Amino acid sequence: MGKMDEIILVAPREDIFQKETLTFQGVNSEDERIVNIMSHIEAHYHEMRRGDAEEDPRFKQPIPYVVIRRDDEVFVYERLAGGGEARLHNKLSLGFGGHMNQIAGAASFSEVLKLNTDRELAEELHINEDDKQNIITLGLINDDENSVGKVHIGILSALQLASGAHVEVKEKDQIAGRWMNISDLKEEDVYQRLETWSQFVADILK
Repeated sequence: MGKMDEIILVAPREDIFQKETLTFQGVNSEDERIVNIMSHIEAHYHEMRRGDAEEDPRFKQPIPYVVIRRDDEVFVYERLAGGGEARLHNKLSLGFGGHMNQIAGAASFSEVLKLNTDRELAEELHINEDDKQNIITLGLINDDENSVGKVHIGILSALQLASGAHVEVKEKDQIAGRWMNISDLKEEDVYQRLETWSQFVADILK
């Protein structure tokens, strides 16, 4: 099965944004709006073939997007030429995650989100469980200014690791990762290499 035949989770844009009354651009960290939008995703999400969802802006694909933090550093990765998504080669990203799948027996959307997030991190990174301190929600990401962003909504969180924690990417032929100080993300040569969602995130990290 090709990746475009994968069955993923989506929710109607009209329901998520309540006929555009809740729409925003960039990162939104307002607690009330996050709760509101997440409740609408939970109430209306369903499954769809990924290839169809990618071409239909009537639906948003919820994407867990996790920033890995260690003190004043974040773990940054670059997609290499050996990986997929050619349009993202040599771009830098701050977030780990991906499309969500339905979880049989899950009691709530929150559980579906947690299990999909845990799976994505386990697939992409080696992180010692003892180094994981906590994970907090930072906000939601929406970018309606390009065709890719129009069909996705990011659920942004930060995984805080212990000082000295070691992180290693698993697919070394596709991804190169390294720690960077948060202040360095604001440097023009670095900032301009960040993917759009990562630029949004860099703007709010402290």
